[in-house]
Amino acid sequence: MTTTLQTPPHAEADTRPVTLQAATQTPTALWNDSADPRELATAIHEYGAVGATCNPVIAYTCIKQDPETWEPRIRQIAAEHPTAGESWIGWKAVEELSIAAAAQLLPAFEASGGRNGRLSMQTDPRFHRDRDALVEQAVRFSGLAPNIIVKIPATKVGIAAIEEAAYRGVSINATVSFTVPQVVAVGEAIERALDRRAADGLPEQEFGHVVTLMAGRFDDWLKTVVKRDHVMVDPGILEWAGVAAVKNAHRVFRERGFRSRVLVAAFRNALQWSEFQGGDLVVSPPFQWSKDINANAFPWRPDAIDDDVPAEVVAALRAATPEFARGYDVDGMTIDEFDRFGATVTTLRQFLDADAKLDALVRDIIVPAA
Repeated sequence: MTTTLQTPPHAEADTRPVTLQAATQTPTALWNDSADPRELATAIHEYGAVGATCNPVIAYTCIKQDPETWEPRIRQIAAEHPTAGESWIGWKAVEELSIAAAAQLLPAFEASGGRNGRLSMQTDPRFHRDRDALVEQAVRFSGLAPNIIVKIPATKVGIAAIEEAAYRGVSINATVSFTVPQVVAVGEAIERALDRRAADGLPEQEFGHVVTLMAGRFDDWLKTVVKRDHVMVDPGILEWAGVAAVKNAHRVFRERGFRSRVLVAAFRNALQWSEFQGGDLVVSPPFQWSKDINANAFPWRPDAIDDDVPAEVVAALRAATPEFARGYDVDGMTIDEFDRFGATVTTLRQFLDADAKLDALVRDIIVPAA
């Protein structure tokens, strides 16, 4: 584990932000886990970001933190659509936020032929039980800008929606996804969709499909389980669970030749950036994480993705809780088990709660208290 702190010799003379160094010297793409326009501009022009994301939590936060922009705009949307409900108005604001962010990424989209330069826009979590609703919203979101990539949950219903939406030409980013079995199931669904498109003579293009593994939320769940079950374990071991899962997932994607990439999100420690450099995958830290990584010039290795997590760490994680094996092993869970996995339930509820908060924010703007 101490090898993590070795800096490549060429980096010593390079004074650029370390994320920009890594972005220009390895195939690993940096995205920004926020659609805030000011943060995104810095991430693109200073840190080397070539993608970004929006979800209910991010959208709510962006709108709430910029009342000068969004309060008058939400009132205007309400005036333009006098019969619209607060949820529709809120999601209209989310669409506008996403379209503006997508415009900032268009140069990277064009330069990469569509592989990067994507803005991830998440489907409404309230549709998580309705495959057809997810597909139809994904198709509509896909048409809002040429570089929109649509987030659909890696649940049983969501994976069925992912396959159908990908077949219809939607660029996919799986979300609510924390484990190797989930990302592999999504990768297989995208392969089926692409094969169906080819069989039906539909045009080939670069969709830029990515499959998120929320590494930090896998860590969070294991920490919850260990505490719940009164398991005594070196706490540092638990910081490696998400890292181990991502490395395993990347290995499987490469071995099976999947035409999608793993995307790492939900950062909890800097290893979830530095340990993945050199791989054909995406790392998507929140803006503050990128800022802190650069401020600390956190070391990275150009071939870090190929370094295995120490065997004793993986063994300790297996010994601590069977939940690690469920998330780490390719066959650790069946698709029928995805929906009740602890991290899935926790995250889906958080996204649903953010929807409710956005509704309340819009309500306070268009129907202010007397």
